[in-house]
Amino acid sequence: MNEWTLPVPAAHHYADLVQASKTSGEFERNKPFLRGGIWKNFMMRYPEANWMHKRMLGLSQRLHALPQKKQTAEMLNALYEAQANDAYWHGLFGGLYLPHLRRAIYNAIVKLEGLLDAVAPRQPRLAADIDLDGDEEVFLQNGVLQAVLRQDGHAGICEFDAYHLNHNFADTLSMPHEHYHRKVHAQPSAQQAGEGISNPHDRVGLKHEISANDMLIDPQQKLMFLDTWLTGETEIKPGYALAAKADTTHGATFEASVGKGILRKSVTLDGTRLLVAYHFDGVGAGVFRVTVNLAMPSCDGPAGRFRVGDAIMGGFGQLLKVPALQRVTLEDAVLGGKLDVSASPPVSLHSLPCFSVSQSEAGFEKIMQAVVLTFEYAPTGKSDKLEFCIDVVRAK
Repeated sequence: MNEWTLPVPAAHHYADLVQASKTSGEFERNKPFLRGGIWKNFMMRYPEANWMHKRMLGLSQRLHALPQKKQTAEMLNALYEAQANDAYWHGLFGGLYLPHLRRAIYNAIVKLEGLLDAVAPRQPRLAADIDLDGDEEVFLQNGVLQAVLRQDGHAGICEFDAYHLNHNFADTLSMPHEHYHRKVHAQPSAQQAGEGISNPHDRVGLKHEISANDMLIDPQQKLMFLDTWLTGETEIKPGYALAAKADTTHGATFEASVGKGILRKSVTLDGTRLLVAYHFDGVGAGVFRVTVNLAMPSCDGPAGRFRVGDAIMGGFGQLLKVPALQRVTLEDAVLGGKLDVSASPPVSLHSLPCFSVSQSEAGFEKIMQAVVLTFEYAPTGKSDKLEFCIDVVRAK
């Protein structure tokens, strides 16, 4: 574990140092001094682990700040469940890479937050630097849903909670650079030299077929509602900033200069619905792309499927293309609910599964992390508006 906490290329250097010590026959003597990194480095290497950790600590502070008579055993149990260490680190047995482990943490976090809000209500909008990165996040909540937006220029949603399902739909792991990726294309059937049982860290095998495209590293964290402006072969990421003259009570509005004009992005909550609206003011000709990474519990299993109208369009692990989409439903039996996603005016939709590649005791494996919905829309060039609605429905 102490090896895997190190960033690349420091982890490369450490692994080479250990191998050289073993080759020279001095490893047992040097072993006490070849420690690697420390456990806390996982919080630095993986922003997803750091965010979960800081959210848990914040709720722990809220719980213990309550008068003793308002603290309940149910709250304390939820806090303990949120402190289960498995999903906060990455090792040979999955850890952070396993969606069901992160989902269990968020189930407890969202449940505990709902319990705390019932006895000590929060404001519908708050701003706080939860992950200690120097930028405040904007928290919007209405007691049913919560959307947390980053103020890092992307204005993406890094957490989207449904309290009636105890689920975070933005719980997606981005593909990071791991030092063991250099082993992926090594011979999978290397034989163990000598007697005894081989170290699983040293064995190289492929549980799944892995291509070069599977090894692409994500340039930024996978969030909900990440935007791109396309003109010809040029791709521009709007640099959003909070609008100075906007409603700061129940929603959040961001502005960015795009093309020849201004793009405004507004996020609000209405009951069980998340509303994201884009206003194009004189931006000129181009194509606007919106990417929504969704964590669906079924992943690529048989319990998750797309529905357009009355037609079943396949599972979350399959490609889906719809040229003029108005509404698509993501049904998930494991979740115990569904998402109704609609757009006005119609947009094109391209959906595909997002996988990560990690090393496990069974070999290198691909794990589905999210359903990636990519929408495209061409503004008229003048004053124009695009609206998305995600309605979170619990199964009856």
